[in-house]
Amino acid sequence: MNLSVNEIAALTRAEIIGDPFFTVSGVSSFEDAQSTDITFACDTKFLTRLEQTKAGVIFVPHTFSIEQSSGYQGIFLKTENPKFSFFKLVSSVYPAKKYPCRIHSHATVGQDVKMGRHPVIESGVFIGDHVTLGDHVHLMPNVFIGDGTCIGSHTTIKPNVSIMERSYIGSHVLIHSGTVIGSDGFGFTQNSGRHEKIIHTGYVHIGDSVEIGACNTIDRGTLGTTVIGNGVKTDNLVHIAHNVKIGDNTLLVAQVGIAGSARVGKNVIIAGKAGISGHITIGDGSIVGPYAGVHSDVGENDIVSGIPQMAHGRWRKVVSIIARLPEMRKKLFSFEKRLKALENKNE
Repeated sequence: MNLSVNEIAALTRAEIIGDPFFTVSGVSSFEDAQSTDITFACDTKFLTRLEQTKAGVIFVPHTFSIEQSSGYQGIFLKTENPKFSFFKLVSSVYPAKKYPCRIHSHATVGQDVKMGRHPVIESGVFIGDHVTLGDHVHLMPNVFIGDGTCIGSHTTIKPNVSIMERSYIGSHVLIHSGTVIGSDGFGFTQNSGRHEKIIHTGYVHIGDSVEIGACNTIDRGTLGTTVIGNGVKTDNLVHIAHNVKIGDNTLLVAQVGIAGSARVGKNVIIAGKAGISGHITIGDGSIVGPYAGVHSDVGENDIVSGIPQMAHGRWRKVVSIIARLPEMRKKLFSFEKRLKALENKNE
């Protein structure tokens, strides 16, 4: 990479504060950057210590005042969204690898499979019967596609993913390795003291522009549909049970578990290791904190934390009290003793 600040500014529509002819030779993190690297700073955590980075160029917010630069002597590129601008630069410098159109000789393709233009089907892929693939679909090694599945255009499925029968995957979707979509949910009914399996006849519907992390499990509906809306992003190790409905542009962070038939609204954030009980609703725009245990409905734009969940502000007070409980317990016992002594004295 050898780009002038002028060229980078043109690519990212940035305002230059400093030498426009300075040459940038690399992209780097704030801490690891060297004098010819470019990095970004978009929040107070970094903007208040700019002098600690060696980067020659920094993307900063367009509202940033140079008087706040804390002694930093390099070049600024001011944009509305520094992080977005930085990674736009990264993607242009390190474009994704392009694969030639092909169906590998070691792939298995079933009957009545409809493929769009320029498919990339790699070694070990299994495609069942009556499958439909859109244009520019890329199936990496050892992907399993069950009967009757439909996959939209420009979708990439990474190695060792299993997509079970009749699943629907939208366009511009990315599914990372080890994920299983459309497996049976955890459905059993008791009969004569035994747990009898409930047959799952539903399927999974995943919208457009979705990214599914590694080792996710998304169960098919028992009778209906498990729905992942457009623009949803999930981290690694997320579990979504049968008949769950997730609204558009929601984020699910690592190790989130959502039980059956829960409904999660649009633009929701569920932080790491949170657990969502079944048959409840989480409203649009809400945030569920890490490790939270959500057992009842959450309203729109609410922020909840804790086990069981409560308003985030209340949970912060609860946490501060928990740390003092042993001391409070000792005081309580002391007060009880004194009260008992007074009662005995009055008798």
